[in-house]
Amino acid sequence: MSKIITTIVILIMCLNPMTAFAAGTEVTSNDLIDKAAEYDGCEVVYAGEIIGDIMARGDYTWINVSDGSNAIGVWVKSSNLQGIDTAGRYNMRGDTVRITGIFYRACAEHGGDLDIHATKIELTENGYAITHTVDPVKVVLSILLLAGAMTCIVIMFKKRKVKKLL
Repeated sequence: MSKIITTIVILIMCLNPMTAFAAGTEVTSNDLIDKAAEYDGCEVVYAGEIIGDIMARGDYTWINVSDGSNAIGVWVKSSNLQGIDTAGRYNMRGDTVRITGIFYRACAEHGGDLDIHATKIELTENGYAITHTVDPVKVVLSILLLAGAMTCIVIMFKKRKVKKLL
């Protein structure tokens, strides 16, 4: 009887890592990259900003979602993207989303890439335009450096002409 109990306890302990990564576990991109084998095929929740391009591919769309550390490719049904239309770039902050989906460390459907197949996507914050101010000190320094470089070039060419004449 004790052998049976011991066997059951060992089996439960062996299965414990699988239950730790059960459905709906909120993860970061670092978690998904560092523990890809453990999360493979599991439902995960991942949040971040849409960056790059929103690439429609028929009934589905590719988006890249960055949590600030890395970006993860997300394959989502195009009809689930209602109201989500702003991707982050230099002059834009992208829509922030919360994705629930199945994580694949080497997706057979998409050439072995690491990705998430979204089953649910929630817009948590709309994207917006970003204005970048120019620091006047940097402008003045740039002009001074350019003037200095041009002066050095003129002096160098004048010295070459003098050497040729001698």
